[in-house]
Amino acid sequence: MIINKNISVIYLTLFTCLNLSFANCDAPENWQMGFQDPATPIMEGVINLHHDLMFFIVLVSIFVTWMLVRTLWYFEQTQNIIPSTLTHGTFIEIIWTVTPAFILLIIAIPSFSLLYAMDEIISPAITIKILGHQWYWSYEYSDYINDKDDIVTFDSYMVPEEDLETGQLRLLEVDNRVVVPIKTHVRVIVSAADVLHSWAVPSLGIKCDAIPGRLNQTSIFIKREGLYYGQCSEICGINHGFMPIVVEAVSLPNYVAWIYNKLST
Repeated sequence: MIINKNISVIYLTLFTCLNLSFANCDAPENWQMGFQDPATPIMEGVINLHHDLMFFIVLVSIFVTWMLVRTLWYFEQTQNIIPSTLTHGTFIEIIWTVTPAFILLIIAIPSFSLLYAMDEIISPAITIKILGHQWYWSYEYSDYINDKDDIVTFDSYMVPEEDLETGQLRLLEVDNRVVVPIKTHVRVIVSAADVLHSWAVPSLGIKCDAIPGRLNQTSIFIKREGLYYGQCSEICGINHGFMPIVVEAVSLPNYVAWIYNKLST
């Protein structure tokens, strides 16, 4: 019985680890070193570009380290009592000038492609206006109006630690989430009412500055359902660390039901 119980515990532990490893990482985790799992094509492009750059960084780092170690070893005083009189070499100077320029050219092609993709707004089906305050966010869905000419608008505050429910994340949960449909082009217009803020959600590949008196816009195309957590990423005062963002991506029927419920209340 003890052996069977131990085996059950081992199976349960392995199953839990597998679930954690395969689960989507849409919020920061303890000791996390890499990116959160991407939910938009833009974030997928950011991660792919990062991996491409890391390939060149590793190669250059290995080569430079090898050159430094080789130089220190072979040109040490005891091994070269008579120093070399060579001062420069035209061929080697051409090589160490052309090679980095060629690497930068290779890096620039996907970098500019991603940069232009991030600025492109493709026929948005929904427009969400976001206004940053000290220290909360206001959201407005101006595409929908009820019989009383009211639009969907609400404020989003961080849930205090003492009010958190089981499973909720400290300093990341809000009382009103931003709800958007999946596989739909959404335009986000960001501004601020007082000081500089920044609306940032890592899994969506978004970091849009909120500047008083100015409108910045970006787009979202979420590929899968889930909860995506972010925070204000611009130092905006004493409670800067208490301005979380939660984006809930749902299916289109659920989104329509949510909008209908908001307009009815």
